[in-house]
Amino acid sequence: MIRSIIGALVGREMDRRDGSGGLKGAALGALAARAATRMGPLGMLLGGGYVAKKAYDRHRASRAGRVPPTI
Repeated sequence: MIRSIIGALVGREMDRRDGSGGLKGAALGALAARAATRMGPLGMLLGGGYVAKKAYDRHRASRAGRVPPTI
């Protein structure tokens, strides 16, 4: 279940980066989640850390009244 949540969040972040939504982000998120679980706890930590950092950057940018940076 955690893999699905992290995969969905990673896919959404990847989709936001290029601006087009759809199947590509979902596929990349599923692939990233699968790779993260194959790496064991370290992979889950890295995937969760990526999502947490992006959320923190977006929150900090919204408090400062700026547009969040994209990768």
